Amino acid sequence: MNCFYDLHIHSCLSPCGENDMTPYNLVNMAKLKGLDIIALTDHNTCKNCPAAIKAGEEAGIVVVPGMELCTSEEVHIICLFGELKEAMNFSAYVEQNIIKIKNREDIFGEQLVMDSKDNITGKIDYLLTTASNISVSNVVQTVNEFGGICYPAHIDRKSYSVISNLGSITSEMGFSAAEISNNGNLEDCLQKYPILRSMRIMNSSDAHSLEMISEAEKSIELEECSARGLIKLF
Repeated sequence: MNCFYDLHIHSCLSPCGENDMTPYNLVNMAKLKGLDIIALTDHNTCKNCPAAIKAGEEAGIVVVPGMELCTSEEVHIICLFGELKEAMNFSAYVEQNIIKIKNREDIFGEQLVMDSKDNITGKIDYLLTTASNISVSNVVQTVNEFGGICYPAHIDRKSYSVISNLGSITSEMGFSAAEISNNGNLEDCLQKYPILRSMRIMNSSDAHSLEMISEAEKSIELEECSARGLIKLF
């Protein structure tokens, strides 16, 4: 079945996410925009995924539990899971393997953990945008061991991308997919990095505000519109 998607969305738990990016709000905005399946990918944590999945069940939209991991090279990697338990186990692993720096709310903003009805249930007091000790060289294997899949985020950008930070994307990294920003130049990337022609290219919003969430323009063919169906495709 053909499913409209946005697989790179941040909630108010990400320090760069606006406070109105609550699980309830972002799920229902995605529904209003006509999306069928979205992924919640906060920086280095999955702790708002339970609320987003529940909100999605109530709204009738599939929410894939995920994360935007920051590797030791400060490369951003989209990590997606077919089951919430897998995502939360990976989240706990990342929490143990991340540089802990106290969050400055006056600079970076609050990092809010919420339930599906917009109630604040907690905060994370260490900054979530710092690097982990997970390397690009072993990130695919590590995420696979937790039952998920991963691919480099916004490879067309000049910061926090595998190309900007490491100079290229190679087969040795083990990626079968890559993300280009919604407004990125796909043809330019394909010409510069032919390896991308053998990869599945995803386009997602990296939304940090409600208006940034993708419109129903990009779609993907799935056997079933579910998190597990998405993982099976990859």
